[in-house]
Parts: sequence; structure tokens; C-alpha cells
Amino acid sequence: MAQFSLLIVLVAALVTPLVMARFKISFIPTAVAEIIVGVIIGTTGFNLVRTTPDLTFLSSLGVIILIFLSGMEIDFDLFSKKPAGNKKASGPNPTTLAATAFAGVLIVALILALLLKFTGLFSDVLLATILFSTIALGIVIAALKEKELLSKPFGQTVLLTAVLGEVVPMLALTVYSSINGGHAGRIWFILIIFVVAIVLLRRFKSIYRFFANVDKSTTQLDIRLAFFLIFVLVTVAEQVGAENILGAFLAGMVMKLLNPSELTRDKLTSIGYGFFIPIFFITTGAKLDLRSMMTSPSTLILIPLFFACFLIAKMVPFFVFRRRFTRGNALAGASLSATTITLVLPTLQVARNLHAITDQQSGAFTLAAVLTCIVAPIIFNRFYKPEPEDLRKTQVQFVGTNLLTIPVAQKLPATLYDIHMVTDSEKNYRTYNSQAADVRLVQDMSAETLAAAGVFDTDLLVLGYRQSDINYDLAVAAVSRHVPRIIARFDTEIQSERLDELEQAGVEIFNSFNVNISLLRGLIETPSTLKLLTDTEAGIYEAEVRNRRYTGIALSSLPNIAGVTISRIYRNKHFVAPHGDTLIEPGDHLIYTGDKTAARQLQQELTKEN
Repeated sequence: MAQFSLLIVLVAALVTPLVMARFKISFIPTAVAEIIVGVIIGTTGFNLVRTTPDLTFLSSLGVIILIFLSGMEIDFDLFSKKPAGNKKASGPNPTTLAATAFAGVLIVALILALLLKFTGLFSDVLLATILFSTIALGIVIAALKEKELLSKPFGQTVLLTAVLGEVVPMLALTVYSSINGGHAGRIWFILIIFVVAIVLLRRFKSIYRFFANVDKSTTQLDIRLAFFLIFVLVTVAEQVGAENILGAFLAGMVMKLLNPSELTRDKLTSIGYGFFIPIFFITTGAKLDLRSMMTSPSTLILIPLFFACFLIAKMVPFFVFRRRFTRGNALAGASLSATTITLVLPTLQVARNLHAITDQQSGAFTLAAVLTCIVAPIIFNRFYKPEPEDLRKTQVQFVGTNLLTIPVAQKLPATLYDIHMVTDSEKNYRTYNSQAADVRLVQDMSAETLAAAGVFDTDLLVLGYRQSDINYDLAVAAVSRHVPRIIARFDTEIQSERLDELEQAGVEIFNSFNVNISLLRGLIETPSTLKLLTDTEAGIYEAEVRNRRYTGIALSSLPNIAGVTISRIYRNKHFVAPHGDTLIEPGDHLIYTGDKTAARQLQQELTKEN
């Protein structure tokens, strides 16, 4: 019977996504569908699955890997201070909005928990506060990825709110477990697990690249390291009286800080969601006894009550998000923040182990969480509309108006780029003012003057001035002001040490002399080169992959791929010869030729930050 139960669960894990794909069921997350399938084949339904030691072990391992992958989803760049200047904001920054929103969630969750205790419906205030404040980070990320919002201010705000909705309740759950587990005097021992996590990070940070260099198909050192981190930190967590999921979460954060490749993350995700995690969700549904719950009027009352509490606790983000975003988008973001399932299930499992909650109450919380995952994404998709700042073009500032920069500015697609130009020559200003959209005359080309004119507040700075020394000084100033991308023109001789300094700082060097030599040699060896470069219907294009929707997939799966030919991939400062099954990694530069329309569409898709 033990093997039969496991077999049934594995069959259900295989069939569930196939059925969802066949009937195009996309309005609910796969995790929720797996819980529902578990209910059908479990105690409530056909009773085909029984709790066995093997199933319990695999389910426990599934929740550990689920929380580990949640830790790997943390985007630490969200917590770093953004450079002032390169993107204009129309309101409070995402970090401030998210912190304020989640602080409000905690306060409302506590008030709701106190009301439940006052009415006698649920007496554990701390547990209820933890549950009502949790947010399903994985579901939030999936929804934001689908609409390509992860890098937009709206997406970053909602994402950071979700991160806080997973990290803070996780820490609170650890404290709750220690207090109720009789280890209140040893709470400070929990600091040990953080120390161990820091030691592991520092130890493996320096040798992780070495791991990547020796990694072979039969060793898979990156995956072995991931599981090593999981079991070390889980073991330490259990030894110091903390919950094992805290160790798993910290292991995921350590792994993320090691900057694993997209391929490594895909392999870990495949292992987790391909085997262990579905077992956990299906087993959770199989354990629910809805029949006994339906016979208890008090339990039936709890389901809609808990569901309402989950939604009410997330109403505060609406008023906070409204400070910067439209009413509809504020509602969409708040509703998406109401999704909660990832941490609710482990929390309920901990509470049951501590005998702090009944099976009926646990089932009511679970069903209420399932309902949030069904209702909230529907509301999000219904009300979200792109913000004006989400549709912004790439800002390009040209320093210098001359025979080099003006034709380039004229030929850049107006649908993709917002062009601005400055010059200190009154003669050039009069000559070129009518030939470009925005040409301004400045007093001089000093960094202070250009900064006052807002020249450094841009996505791309092109230093096309005629004097190399001025371009060098401005490039240094732009680097210090964290301009995202800088191209500097050097037509005259300049010390190679200074050029090396700029290149190491990320400045892209344009040398007309070297370019002319390369082009002339190309014309001699391959006469069609000039035709290809200047053809108005076709040409050579380059796109940096910033859209995570297309990372981890094969080149042959790219959109509009039939109209282009990818000749090279520039990856980690090396050129890679591509094949149809070559997997795309974040930051890849795809160099390709093809039809102008198809090439531009592909470029626009790949370069979307998501």
C-alpha cells in the first residue's frame, strides 16, 4: 500500500499539468491545482492515498526545497540604493513604498488576529498574525514575469513587498516555534545559523567559479553544492531549535548570492518542481478531510472568515501604492500581494507539530489560502494597465553635434529611443538645431555644466565631442555618476593606460581610425560587408538579453527567429558559436542579421528588462 500511494501521487503530479495545458487552465497556479487534485484522490475524495513514511519523507523534502527555491528568488538589488539620476521617478521609490505597505500589512494582520481572539474563533494571536501577513513570492514573481514587469517600478514595488511578506513571517515563525516548543531561553542560539550561513557564503564565494570551470555532466558540482548548503543549514537549524525551513531559506539566499548561472537555477528548479514539490502539494491536499469539516458549522464559518482576513490584511498596500501608481494598478498590486500559499502550508505544519492548531482549523486556513491564489491573480490581470513609465523609451544623450553624431541620431528608431543632444558651439547649434528633435546649447563642456543640464540623467551617454581629452574627463565623470551605459569617442591618440582605465570601468570605446581600418579590411576580404551594414532592409543587429522570459530556452524557441540568422553570442567576454539548441543566458549579446522588421521586433523583445 505504501508504494501504491506514492505511485498514485506521482501519476497525479504527471497528469495535473497535462490536463491544465489540454484544457487551457491558466487562471490558477499549478500548486493550487495540485492541492485540489490531492483533495480528490485523498481522504476527502477517493481515499487512494494514505500517509506512509516514504510519502511523509518526500513531502518534507519537498517543502524544504520549495523554501530553498523561494530563498533563491530574493533579488538583493532591490535593497541597494539606486543611483540618483539615471531614471526619473514620479513618486516614492519602490523600497519606501514596499516597506510602508508591508508595515501596514503587519499592523492590520495583528488587529485581525486580536479580533479573532476576542470573538473566540481563533485564540493564537501570533500564529494568526504570521499567517495573515504571508505573501506567496513564487506566485507574485510568476505573475510579474508574465507581464514583463520585474524591472519596472510597479513590478519592483510589488516584488519587494512580497519579499518582505516571506522573509519577515519566516523569522517570526522561527521565534514562534522556539517559544511554543519550550526553547524560549535558547532563542539567541538562532543567531548561530546566520553565522554559519555567512561562513558558507564567504567560503564558497571565492571558489564557486572554480566549481563552474571543472563542472562536468557526470559531476554536477553546482547541484551538489546546493544540496550541501541545504542539508548543512537545515541540520544546524534543527540543532539550535529553529525550524528546518529557516535553514532551507537561508541556503537559498546563500546560493543566490553565489551568482549561479541561469542553467544552474533551471536545473535546481527542475529537480524541485519536477519531483519533490508536487509531492508536497498533492500530499497536503490528500490529508485534508473536508467531509468532517463540512459537518462542523464552526469550521465552515472559519473558511470564508480566514479568506476575508487574508484579503483585508492586504488592503493597506492599495493605499500605499496609490501614492505613485494609478488606482487600477494599485488595486492590482494589492490583490497580487494577497496571494498566499507557499509559507502558509509550512507554517501550518509547524503549528500542528506543536499542537497549537486543530486539523479543522489548519484545513480552513489551507482552503482560504487556496482561494486567494485563485481570486487574486484574476483581479490582478483584470485591473493592471501599463504605467506611462513602464512604456518609456531608452533615453540617449549625445554630447557634441557634428557629422558623426547627427546622422546616427537621425537613424535611431524614434519608437525605441528618446534622443537629446548638447553642444557648446553656437555655429553647430544653428546648423543642426532643425535636424534633430532636441538640440541644446550649453556654455561649456565641463562636467558641472552638463550635470546641471541633466545630461547624466540618461540610460545611454554618447560622448561624441571632437576633443578626446574632454570625452575622457566626461567619461570619468559619467562613471562616478553611475550612468548605466557610456560610449566615448576617441579620434586622436590618448594614453593606452587611460583607455584601459575606462574599459575596466565599463566604458565602451569608439575609435574612428580603428573602425575605418576594420571596415576597409572587411571590404577587401568580404565585399558584401558594406552592403550588409548599410542595407535599409537588412543589417547586422545586436541585442542584450535582459528579458528573463527568454533565458534558459533554446535559440530555436525565440520569437521571430525565422526572419533572422544568429551568427554569434557574446557571453562573459567570449564569443560562442550558436546552435539551434544553445540555451540563452541572462546578459548574452546576440549578434544576428535578418529582415529589418523581424530583427527590430526580436531586439525589442530581448532587451525588455524583466
